[in-house]
Amino acid sequence: MSALGRVLIYGGRGALGASCVAHFKANNWWVGSIDLANNDEADANILVKPADAWADQENSVVKAVEELLGSNKLDAVICVAGGWAGGNASSGDLVKNADLMWRQSVWSSVIAATVAAKFLKDGGLLSLPGAKPALGPTPGMIGYGMAKAAVHQLTKSLAGEKSGMPENSLVVATLPVTLDTPMNRKWMPKADTTTWTPLEFIAEMFFKWCKGEERPPNGSLVTLVTKNSTTELHFD
Repeated sequence: MSALGRVLIYGGRGALGASCVAHFKANNWWVGSIDLANNDEADANILVKPADAWADQENSVVKAVEELLGSNKLDAVICVAGGWAGGNASSGDLVKNADLMWRQSVWSSVIAATVAAKFLKDGGLLSLPGAKPALGPTPGMIGYGMAKAAVHQLTKSLAGEKSGMPENSLVVATLPVTLDTPMNRKWMPKADTTTWTPLEFIAEMFFKWCKGEERPPNGSLVTLVTKNSTTELHFD
């Protein structure tokens, strides 16, 4: 049976990315993963070399996507790459952490935008990784907040007129608070997990959007608020 759709997951080896890969594969989609290591469940893997310059990463990813797709187009590019680092202005590692956050969140988001502009179908989806705390001040994690705020701005710009995105495409950023991942459970064993957002919920949300169902407005910053194990979406 031929694939029902094609999606690229940027960050497909991480906890959320792997959940998205598995969900789309289970629904008979062709899934490509972009990450630092392979996801064996994906149909194809594109490896990013973290030591490469930003432009070199972009060039290698675009070339690899072009070779994989041929004349085909993507239904969605879903970027869930990123990381976290704390630190305030006097912590001694502000520049180091800010640089790391920029590389992990902004570099990947901009490359994902380039891929979407080149290979996304008209009406396709581009989702980028924002963060709810970055809607306001983040004095205890300045580099993280700066990077995520930049992703929010990128989302709004890509959704605007003359952004270079395909016709009728949907560009959104997802803004979770805390994801229910194995690492979060390991490091926060006493936390209230009823306020954590399940990975499967997000994977299914992406899948619905790809099918044109329950889509938010273009340019939305989609905050995921989970209470009592129930998640609601808020659009900014």
